[in-house]
Amino acid sequence: MADFYEALAELDPNARNVVMTVVEGAHFGDKCLLSGGNVAAQCGGFFPARLEEARAVVKSGTTLIAGEKFFCEVLGHEKKFVICGGGHISMPLIQMCRMLSCPVTVLEDRPTFADNARAAGATQVICDSFDRGLAQVEGDEDTFFIIVTRGHRHDKVCLNAISRKRHAYIGMIGSRRRVTLVKQNLVEEEGCDPEVIAAVHTPIGLKIGAETPEEIAIAIMAEIIQVKSESGRNSTWPRKIIRTICSENAAEGPKALATIIARKGSAPRDVGTKMLILRDGRCVGTIGGCCVEADVTRSARMMLDDPAARAQVFHVDMTGDAAEDEGMVCGGVIDVLVEIIR
Repeated sequence: MADFYEALAELDPNARNVVMTVVEGAHFGDKCLLSGGNVAAQCGGFFPARLEEARAVVKSGTTLIAGEKFFCEVLGHEKKFVICGGGHISMPLIQMCRMLSCPVTVLEDRPTFADNARAAGATQVICDSFDRGLAQVEGDEDTFFIIVTRGHRHDKVCLNAISRKRHAYIGMIGSRRRVTLVKQNLVEEEGCDPEVIAAVHTPIGLKIGAETPEEIAIAIMAEIIQVKSESGRNSTWPRKIIRTICSENAAEGPKALATIIARKGSAPRDVGTKMLILRDGRCVGTIGGCCVEADVTRSARMMLDDPAARAQVFHVDMTGDAAEDEGMVCGGVIDVLVEIIR
């Protein structure tokens, strides 16, 4: 089983990666990892006849394939942010990225403003011209580019370079007139792909009447969260969870992986959210906290003490009088798959 999780850690982020887990029937708990349409790893029996249907899965969730119920995860990787410009709007943006536990790279050609970005908590700051700075940024389908420079000349340089990279999102600040001129110039004179340029989110951010730098940053992050949620690549395997699973520390013993596989109503966390429970009760990650997490953790520890335990689905109803008495004010219903990793 360790090979399966090691393969997860080494996936090509630009490939289409899908994890499939049987959640009912005789093959309950069997897993298969598809990368680029090919089997990269598997645990237990997986029948090749199902592969064509598996390759057609476009969004995370439960589905029936060849008469068996699967939980399929279309994987994204760690979300990364690249902010072009280190001005006033960038400061709250950096702090929000860090609150989301996402790495953020800031490009800024003015040393003083670059220092401000470092002080705000940027993971990496590249103090150089924007074209040379962006040459150091690869980009992929989980990279979100935010262009908030101090002038349209710099916007043009940034958008020209970014539009040729893989990306999850490109947003650019500026008035409609200024933005229209920049985009038109890039298509007509620089040869940029008109479809990519047309898809740039600009004026950047959701229309919430934002005025201050902090409000504008909130509008930008809200739009990015919306795009991320619509991408179908929301399921992730946090690096810390994979590292802990692959750890050779024998003292940790078997581990229990809890994953939300179905969700209805206003449950706090989405499908694909994961938490790893160690035998001593320590947890890596969260599936939403409160009584739900405590109950799942308790059940997982009981499974860890059972040598025959392999996998189980727990149905948690956070509606009704009993849930209200327990303080589960968020409501909703979730199914949590708990798998024992030995």
